[in-house]
Amino acid sequence: MSTTTKVQIDTKTFIRFWLVIIGFGLVGLLLHAAAPGLLVVAGALFIAIAISPLVRKLANIFPGKSRGFATALAYIIVVGFITALIAIVAPTIVNESVKFASNLPSVVDGATSNLKFINDFGESIGVENLRGQIIDWLRTFTGSLIGNDIGTVLTNSVTAIGSFMASIILMLVLAFFMLTEGPKIVRKFWSNFKSGEAKKAEHVVYRLTRVVSQYVTNAITVSLINGCATVVASFIICLIFGISPGLALPFGLITGVASLIPMFGSFIGGALVALLLGFNQLGAGIAFLVYTIVYLQIEANIISPKVQGRGLNLPALAVLSAVTIGIYMFGIPGAIISIPIAGCIKVLFEEYSADLMDDGKINGSDIEKKPIDKKPDQKPDAVLIAEQKA
Repeated sequence: MSTTTKVQIDTKTFIRFWLVIIGFGLVGLLLHAAAPGLLVVAGALFIAIAISPLVRKLANIFPGKSRGFATALAYIIVVGFITALIAIVAPTIVNESVKFASNLPSVVDGATSNLKFINDFGESIGVENLRGQIIDWLRTFTGSLIGNDIGTVLTNSVTAIGSFMASIILMLVLAFFMLTEGPKIVRKFWSNFKSGEAKKAEHVVYRLTRVVSQYVTNAITVSLINGCATVVASFIICLIFGISPGLALPFGLITGVASLIPMFGSFIGGALVALLLGFNQLGAGIAFLVYTIVYLQIEANIISPKVQGRGLNLPALAVLSAVTIGIYMFGIPGAIISIPIAGCIKVLFEEYSADLMDDGKINGSDIEKKPIDKKPDQKPDAVLIAEQKA
């Protein structure tokens, strides 16, 4: 026996249902279309929060000046540092790579001069002078790489670099206005709310911004320590192996910037410097790699706990998970912002889970407590045993 149930829906409800579905679809399309602009605004907000501690310090140093003056001075410092970094590091990497490519045929020729089995193997497969042909191929390949391929890559990258620089400039301009006009707008916004919940929300927002700024400050401190240590170590290694000591400063900038990448940045920077030193002298590259391994142990066990111990206090599993998700979503920028985002999630959990516990929804305070039956004259077991022994 089967039963049939009919559900009747009036026309207004049917139209409203589909209008809601269409509305959500349109909102999704708009967000997808506006994703690049939203990323620029989010990046500007991150830059503004990161620079705000420097702006506050400069405002305290120059109390008679306006906040705009402190912000402009902070911008000059930050942009000047980035410009100097690019101007010093980029030519060093290019020059060392080109030098390595130019010297590669000679290095291979010297390393294989006594290896007769190469030509013997070539003769066994019908190829005369296999070693000489390999050297000639390397000279042709490196010559084309230096002459044509690099020029083609640079030509094809002009558009991408121009778009990236335009986005960076737009971020910096937006961040400047956020720093100069943002505090006034925020104070005016919160002044419209007088309830306790609004005060709670203001406190949470303050904690979130403090998490980001404190993380950036600690990361920059660790980066400066790493860069200075690299300058000293690479300077000594260059003197020992007869390499130009002027490379020490660019190498320090490379490791300092790379260490801003969480978890793996310090090793990546150290490995890159070791590779560049190895282009000049193999022993110098090995020596710096040994230094990098020793320094990473010191940084992980002494420097980072001392400097970043005042920061987010996130477990290692949460940090690694956040960095992994950030890398897969947004690449290296995602890895950099993933840890402060994880810290913000931790703050939200702490604040609002505490509210739930205070309301009695988690700690079981809404459960009726039943009295425990106990005879009023009943003595504790320890007293009864003592009386029996007496």
